[in-house]
Parts: sequence; structure tokens; C-alpha cells
Amino acid sequence: MSKRNLALAGATFVSLIYGVTFTVAKDVMPQFVQPYGFILMRVGGSALLFWMVWFSFIIQNPEANEKIDKADFPSIILAAFSGVALNMLTFFKGLSYTSPISAAVIMVTTPIIVLLLSALIMKEKMQKQKVFGIFLGLFGTAFLIVYGNKAIRNASNESLGNLLVFINAVSYGFYLIIVKKLMNKYNAFTFVKWIYLFGFLMVLPFGFNEFQAVDWANVPNLIYWKIAFVIVFSTFFTYLLNLLSMRELKPTTVAVFIYLQPVFATIFAIGLGKDELNYVKIVAAILIFIGVYLVTKKKII
Repeated sequence: MSKRNLALAGATFVSLIYGVTFTVAKDVMPQFVQPYGFILMRVGGSALLFWMVWFSFIIQNPEANEKIDKADFPSIILAAFSGVALNMLTFFKGLSYTSPISAAVIMVTTPIIVLLLSALIMKEKMQKQKVFGIFLGLFGTAFLIVYGNKAIRNASNESLGNLLVFINAVSYGFYLIIVKKLMNKYNAFTFVKWIYLFGFLMVLPFGFNEFQAVDWANVPNLIYWKIAFVIVFSTFFTYLLNLLSMRELKPTTVAVFIYLQPVFATIFAIGLGKDELNYVKIVAAILIFIGVYLVTKKKII
């Protein structure tokens, strides 16, 4: 299998994990762990894994120990803020208010956001077809945010939750562009451990009190396993696979695989009876999918 195909397979696996995560994380919070307390566990646990793996790798391969230029630390700190702190704080808080399917559908706007940021930051030329796709996708998101709360169960504050998840999508899109530049210069483990260390320090003030408030004695064993799933698979493996995929793929291509998340999330959530489809979600999803299709498709002759 070619490196590109491996990268595509990795990106697909990431979408599958994220699709399942929408429902798994919803089972954990806010009943057993409040959102910010969960984030502290997620980021802290993943940071520990990244540093442990890096130390283990360097002990066996000391010649592979790369030094980061001081000039690149501002980019790493910005990546920690956009890809870890703001990304997770808004996503988990939003997911605690909204439903799994709504959150997954909104995340589909990330490829559109990445294209916009690429044009603004990397000065990439945008075609009219892609501009139309951007506005169509954003209209679908706005439609879901404004009207999605009228026909939804399993959501305490749908509009606010959807808005927070949308902010998460913007933040993640910005993160993809930042780390692409770092990937061109360093091995993934060289800087991702720093991203998560800085990210942990950023989320610590928000999650410390909620982490302390967890009543561990009354947390079922199944919830412990779901917390472990989010830390190990939904964070450690997904962030690593995304970074490795970006060695072979453009940020927009990596972001495009997010469109698979609503499919996986819908199948998983409905299969467990934890969510339901309605016309608002269907219409919004159609608009967003068409927008993403126009953004990612080559120019139509």
C-alpha cells in the first residue's frame, strides 16, 4: 500500500473514531463528569502518553532526538490553543448541551473553514464554485443552529451547544493549517508532546474544580472504560494519525474526511437509541454535504 493510501486509511479511521466519540462522550458527561473536568482528564492523559512514547522512542533511537527552534514555539503554543484548549473546551461544552447527530453535522463545516483560512493565511486562490460551496455549507450550519432546537430531544440547550461546536470547527481548521507547516519541518512526536503539554496548562484552570468534584466511588466501571476510550483512541491515536496523514495530504484533504463523521455518528447513536433523525437535521446535512462537495471537487468544466 502506498504512503498516500495509508494516509487516506488513517484519516478514515480517525473519522470512524470521532463518529463513535460523539455518543461515547455523551454517556460520560454531564451525568458523571462535567465537560471541563473531562477535558482535563483527556488532555492530561494524552499528554502523558505522548511524552511516554517519545521518551521510549528516544531511549531506543537517541539519534532521532530533534531540537525545536525557539522561533517555532509561538506556532506550537498557538496550535495548542486552537487544536487543544479552545477546540476541546468548546466541543465538550457544546456536546453537553446538544445532541450527537447535530454536533457531528456541524463538524462537517471544517473543510469549508480550512479552505477559507487557506485563502486568508496561505493566499490560495478560491474558485467561484468553491465560494458558492462555502456559503451553502455555512447556510446549512446556521439553519441547524437557529431551527435545530425545535424538534430535538436529548439536548438541554441545542442552539448554544451547536454554536459552541461550530466555534470548535473553526478552531480545528486553524489548527490543521498551523501543524501542516510544523509537519514539513519536524517529526510528529517532536512537537505534538509540546502541543499537549501547553494545552494541558491552558485547560487546567477551567477543568480543575470539575475534576475535583467527580464522585469516583459512584462511577460505573463501564464509564471508566468510556473515559479511557476517549483518552487513548479519541485523542492520542486520532491526533497522531491526523499528523501522520498530513505528511502525505493537504490540510483541506484531511479535513474533508470529517464528512464521514455524521454517517458514523448517526449509525452509532440511532443504533443505541440515543438520538433520532428529523427534517431539520436532514435538510441541514444535505446543504452542508453539497457545500463540502463543491469545495473539495475539482473545477467543473
